[in-house]
Amino acid sequence: MAVAVTAALAMVAGCSVTPPPPVVGTVPPVPSAPAAKPGEIVVGVDSIAGGYNPHVLADQSTITTALSTMLLPSVFRTAPDGSPQLDRTLMVSADVTNNSPYTVTYRLRGDAAWSDSAPIAAEDFLYLREQMRDEPGGVDSAGYRQITDIKSEESGKVVQVTFASTYPGWRSLFSNLLPAHLLKDAPGGWDQVLESSFPATAGPFSIKQVDAARGEIVLERNERYWEQPALADRVILRRADQAGLTDALRTGHDQLVVARTDAGGVTMLQALGERVTVKAAPRPSVVSLFFRPSGTDFADERVRTALINLIDRDEVIKVGTGGGPSVRADSLVLAPSQAGYAPTGAPVHNAAAGQELLTQAGFSLVSGVWTREGRPLSVTLGAPADKEPYLQVAKEVQRQLVAAGVQVKLLTPIADQLMRSSGTEAGPNILVAPRPVGDNPAAVMASVYGCTTGTNDASTVLPGNVAGFCDMSLQPTIDSALNGSRPLTEAIGIVEPRLWRQAVALPLFQSADSVAARAELTTGDLTAPLNAPFASAVTWQRKQN
Repeated sequence: MAVAVTAALAMVAGCSVTPPPPVVGTVPPVPSAPAAKPGEIVVGVDSIAGGYNPHVLADQSTITTALSTMLLPSVFRTAPDGSPQLDRTLMVSADVTNNSPYTVTYRLRGDAAWSDSAPIAAEDFLYLREQMRDEPGGVDSAGYRQITDIKSEESGKVVQVTFASTYPGWRSLFSNLLPAHLLKDAPGGWDQVLESSFPATAGPFSIKQVDAARGEIVLERNERYWEQPALADRVILRRADQAGLTDALRTGHDQLVVARTDAGGVTMLQALGERVTVKAAPRPSVVSLFFRPSGTDFADERVRTALINLIDRDEVIKVGTGGGPSVRADSLVLAPSQAGYAPTGAPVHNAAAGQELLTQAGFSLVSGVWTREGRPLSVTLGAPADKEPYLQVAKEVQRQLVAAGVQVKLLTPIADQLMRSSGTEAGPNILVAPRPVGDNPAAVMASVYGCTTGTNDASTVLPGNVAGFCDMSLQPTIDSALNGSRPLTEAIGIVEPRLWRQAVALPLFQSADSVAARAELTTGDLTAPLNAPFASAVTWQRKQN
């Protein structure tokens, strides 16, 4: 085709007929996005997909962290050093006022109110506690289950919370309060809470528009906010791919980028030079594989251990991170970004050991497939279809296990459906899911690996326990870390070796975003723990040239 075109052009050039002048400007270029206006800050993100409920595992994402941090009130916020700090934009005080029974008294500011003018009050505390205690797939359900009673005083502005026993982790509770007066009787219940937007907000910003088709969420300064108003008129969260994000940052269409990137994306951002600061900000989640110890095959610890040995974890991590800023995780409780983190014994890839364990469990390799009594070893592998990098990780795990002789069926429902079914008999054998990272690791340990307190039924697990795992012999140690009678490090030293041996979870990496800011944008700490960089959004400001 190229030769024919060249020949045709040569023939035209040899003729005496003068070619017509070229047509200019018939298709004007269309800009990828409008430039930011004065008083407006545009943040480039990789996704704006809902839901946006910060309290459920299914919704854990950068966009959820961004919106909950800027729109919802919290009793405590995580300080730059990782410690909980009382948020005085909402609170007057929060103190332990009785040790028997263990009671915490919360005093809210009288002027703190939702954007529809309803006061932030005790009913918001009660609503959140009830949902976290009872609903599956929650984050930090163990902490809320310690509460035995919530009482309202002074028109709901004083909240008395009573616990079953001493609970030193109480400061981690009641973050990102939700408007109970609008949600408690809402159609769809907890399943639909913050599915696509926020019915009311109580932060420095409010939602003006969520445009899924354009990939844009527009936040405006909340004129009803009772505290220091946001310096920016608007914050726009705008979706683009890696190349688009880099280009928008280079041209000044975006002032900030907070997005999951691979090695190529990091290189593109760094190539922008001194005018852009590029850092890595860890997300509050560790991408993990959970092996549910139920069913004929998976109830056998040898089978679960064999599958872990057959998986080349290094290769899965490589595929999942893409060489981006996410960090390998080698602990079952603490994340790499947390104080005290240290590798605790993650297994290495050992195909021969995996094959030996399957043989001991009664399986034989027949025509390249592991079978027992004429039945192939078949695994269901679940990953959310609407969240990355979970689907990428699942496909790599599937590829490896199939190559090793294991039949694998990949299930990819939406995240909420998958997480709600994960701890039940209908759930997958292996789940690719986030393990929460919070400022109360004891509660994370109890939620992810704990049984329901006060029962001897090993099938009764906490709603946040997505593996459906319960070892009653470990529960006293888990409970002792939760109530502070045993140091966390000591409890981890007892619990983690047992968890590794029982092969119920395999951590892969702590997700992290690339955070890139233009020089004219004044921000706070770009890598503050758990909610970076959005915790300082109220003070974001563009320098005017």
